[in-house]
Amino acid sequence: MRVMPVAPSREPSARGAWSFWPNRPGRPGWTTRAGLRELAARAWSGHRLFIIVLTPAVLLRVDAELGYRWHAWFNDSFQYVQNTVHFNLDPTRVSGYSIWLKILQPLHTYAVVTILQHLMAVAVAVMIYALARHRFRAPAWLATLATVPVLYDGFEIQLEHLIMADVPFLFLLTLAVTLLLWDPGPPAPSLRRCLFIGALLGVAEIVRSVGLPLLAVFAVYMIIKRISWRKVAATIVVCLIPVFGYAGLFYAEHGQFAMTDSTGVFLYSRVMTFADCTKMKVPANELSLCTTVPPDKRPIAQAYIWTTESPLDRFPPSKFSPVPNQLAESFAIRAIEAQPLDYAKAVFKDTWRVFGWQRVIFPNAPTYDEYIFGYRSLPIPKWDQADLGPYGSYASAYVHGNPLTQVVAPFANVIRGYQRYVWLPGTGYGLILLAGLGGMVLAWRRLGGEALLPWTISLALVVIPAATAEFDYRYVLVAVPFACLAAAMAFSPGTAGGDLARRLRAGLGKRRQRPAGAGHAGAERAGADRVRAAADVTAGDKAAAPAGGSGHDQRDLASDGT
Repeated sequence: MRVMPVAPSREPSARGAWSFWPNRPGRPGWTTRAGLRELAARAWSGHRLFIIVLTPAVLLRVDAELGYRWHAWFNDSFQYVQNTVHFNLDPTRVSGYSIWLKILQPLHTYAVVTILQHLMAVAVAVMIYALARHRFRAPAWLATLATVPVLYDGFEIQLEHLIMADVPFLFLLTLAVTLLLWDPGPPAPSLRRCLFIGALLGVAEIVRSVGLPLLAVFAVYMIIKRISWRKVAATIVVCLIPVFGYAGLFYAEHGQFAMTDSTGVFLYSRVMTFADCTKMKVPANELSLCTTVPPDKRPIAQAYIWTTESPLDRFPPSKFSPVPNQLAESFAIRAIEAQPLDYAKAVFKDTWRVFGWQRVIFPNAPTYDEYIFGYRSLPIPKWDQADLGPYGSYASAYVHGNPLTQVVAPFANVIRGYQRYVWLPGTGYGLILLAGLGGMVLAWRRLGGEALLPWTISLALVVIPAATAEFDYRYVLVAVPFACLAAAMAFSPGTAGGDLARRLRAGLGKRRQRPAGAGHAGAERAGADRVRAAADVTAGDKAAAPAGGSGHDQRDLASDGT
């Protein structure tokens, strides 16, 4: 039996929409005015909907820059800048972002920092759209819809305007995902691309410490997709090069081969919401870390780091040094082993906060306010003030001038009012995660398909902080784009989710084409037709019967006709 090849689709493919490069033979190149016009025309014709959605999002970011010149402060921002001016590695958090600020320091302006971060977020939206359209042939509306949260969430725009590491981390991670998924395999991705992906993950790890656990997510995904072990090994090795390099510098400065001196301290804060020393075998050198306060009377987790109530303050300063950090880590591990269910409840409780419909004031009012476009600049804290020649703080030394945010109306009024009403509720993020999960369940024979990678990354980005420290709203903003990408991929054409969506649309279309009551009227018409046919048969038989036929025969004929 001969099997005929499947006829190619007559519809223009999403992959073809990306072949708008004007440097083909017989066409003008990019460097010419005609080439640029052709490029713009082809981009508009193939991606009109996305461009229409993208344009207001860019204007909102321009308004944020003009309204809050040229940055916004978060409490941690001052520590990043202080490490940049001193150029040392912070013992409490990885300092990759400070290295980035050091590269930009000769410009002596925060405007370049925040403008680049706004552009990074826009680039994240472009990568999501491009990946959904090029690789997974998603319709334009679905690919565009997947970018709406990162483009229009008011808290996302404010995060981009903060002197913080989250947006560069998001950009690096999204770029790594895009490169890994851009071409179907095998044999893609190439070895060279795997090396670049590993480098991106390594740099992301020294920007935010949550990046290193994500290396395991990438490696497991590559193994599931049967990418050659050499490429997987190359990705891991290249990722670890900047990590080990950073750890070596940290050892030279702080005497410990590690990324920070705070891993144990943060894990200790996590377990102190439930740890009961009467249920643990605590050695003598860790007894000072216990507390007699009942668990239901204890403060939130981060209070055991930053407040004087913390038992860690019983150690000589600083708590972020090798000995307290190691003791805190050992204590935390004992608590988890002795009370695994209590630990699981604490992690679940903080993870569940992610999906709340409303934003509540957490962990406290001052911190919550720093995530909002305010009416005035956050003041420079006393601990950032120093005698640096003509400058009274590290923040002012970085810019060689006034470091306070200049709030300028009416631009500030616009973005402040916008943020108040336009943002993605946590419940919306949860529904997006469920949509992606549903599409992956339909593709269970392929272990969820390619959507498995971004979906797992999104979930990990909210669970890992809850498991190692505490929930924070800004961690959710970084996780949302990957959930959106996973949902778009899981319901793209050619996937099990896409096939289900296509069948549902086809069934709905048929129902809409049939007028209301058509089924009942059709049944009545069919019954009437059968009655008329029977009557015709009866009349014909009576006409053909012999004269004087018996009544019995006539009744039988009539009975047979009806």
